Amino acid sequence: MKVFGITGWKNSGKTTLVEKVVAEIAARGFSVSTVKHAHHGFDVDQPGRDSYRHREAGARQVLVASSNRWALMTELRDAAEPGLDDLLAQLQPVDIVIVEGYKTWPHDKIEARRAETAQAPIAPSDPAIRAIASDGPLPDPGVPVLDLNDVSGITDFILAHVGLQ
Repeated sequence: MKVFGITGWKNSGKTTLVEKVVAEIAARGFSVSTVKHAHHGFDVDQPGRDSYRHREAGARQVLVASSNRWALMTELRDAAEPGLDDLLAQLQPVDIVIVEGYKTWPHDKIEARRAETAQAPIAPSDPAIRAIASDGPLPDPGVPVLDLNDVSGITDFILAHVGLQ
């Protein structure tokens, strides 16, 4: 499986870019999955639902299945957060996995930047950043700068980089 990331500071446009890139990759006929890093207490379940009640009762894992989809939730119960490699190993094989977040992991990635946030670029301190997707001009960051709104061009860059053309 090929792995490529999209990272950036909060409100940099990461999720929007991931959504558009995933749609573009799928439209080109490649199979694609995603891994998204969330902060602390996110929940995909709802209080009162059967699966929520199972987790609250102490189940370590709860698998919910229907004719449309299935989901496996794992409670860490004070265990360490699994690393990206451990999570990738849980996925079924696809052509490419797009990873959102995981700024400090060493996989190749694009940094998403929006001029209005005016935050310092991550690229100079992260050798795994292969390009920056920005909606404004940047002083020479030492990596290619792509137009944040050119989803086709960004997708071309990613697919070429991982060898899926």
